[in-house]
Parts: sequence; structure tokens; C-alpha cells
Amino acid sequence: MRFIIVPGWRDSGPGHWQSLWAGRLPGVVRVQQDDWLNPDRKTWVATLARTILLQDEPVVVVAHSLGCIATAHLPPDVAARIRGALLVAPADPERRAVLSDFAPVPFQKLPYRNVLVASSNDPFCPVRLAGAYARAWGSEFVRLQQAGHINIESGHGEWPLGLALLQSLAGDDAPSTSRSGFSSSPFSSFAPLVTA
Repeated sequence: MRFIIVPGWRDSGPGHWQSLWAGRLPGVVRVQQDDWLNPDRKTWVATLARTILLQDEPVVVVAHSLGCIATAHLPPDVAARIRGALLVAPADPERRAVLSDFAPVPFQKLPYRNVLVASSNDPFCPVRLAGAYARAWGSEFVRLQQAGHINIESGHGEWPLGLALLQSLAGDDAPSTSRSGFSSSPFSSFAPLVTA
């Protein structure tokens, strides 16, 4: 299993759950965009598509914010390579001019299992719109109360709930113990956080 970390606008810095997971889970590839501050839809989607197509293993996408919208814009042949996706705090590209190139957001069912996590008070996307994305994309919808943008600023460092959701997406196809070097599963180093 290959986990593809897809940060949003301005990237996910140190301490963000995406950065922490990238450093601790096996089989992680982090998408690197050339320009994090001035996102261009064509470039971002092409970079994400190329990253996915380079993988020989099943892919699970782990996207945050504008990364969710870039994932929804993937062409069908690339989306077909995805086994599952954790889509966290999707952005509303119509709320900020710098993100407007990503509008309109595709409103069609995604061809893979996906879980969309949104917050009741996300400053970058009203929860009602996130719910509309979830219905259109065929997502399992997880609504969090007062969780902000589900990033380091809103107190989400290692974020054990998110990790548990990711583990549910990976399921039995998660990297094997022998390849990952973990004693039980690729998530075992987070086990105290998940059970706390």
C-alpha cells in the first residue's frame, strides 16, 4: 500500500498531522508542488496525477484542504488507480481569489471508497458545503464539532481519530509487518494515541 500525502494551499508545515504521518508511516509519498502560495489547478492536478501513476502499489490518498479539491479534479484514468481516500477539511475555492482556479469543484461520485472529514466551524469551508461535497462524491461523512480547519492551528497535531480513519481505509491491504519493520501494523507506533 502506498499512502499519497496531498497537502493544501501553503503546504502542511512541521507539526501538522500530514507531516507527522509522513515521517512515521511506511509507504508514504508526499506530493511536492512547485508553488504552494499561488496554486494553479492544471499544474497541481498534473503533479498529483504523475505522483499516483508512478506508484506500483495500491494507492490511498490522504488529502487536506485544497488537496481534496485537487484530488476531485483528477481525470478518470488516474482516479481509477486509487484504492481509497481520506479527504480532510476540503477547501471552498470560491471563498478566496487565490484558490479560484480550482472552481468549479467537480460534483460527481468518486470511483473509490472515501471518507470526508469536516468541521462545524472551518473558516475555509462551511460544513454545509462540505456535506454537499460528501453527497456528490459518495463519501462517508464525518462531522467534527468546533475542530477549525483540522490543522496545527486548531490543535490537530498527530490527530489519532484521523489515523484510525486512515487505518479503516487501508484495511487488510496495509503494508505487511515484514516490509514495514513494525511489530504489529504500520500504525503501531501511533497505537497509544489511537487507544487513548
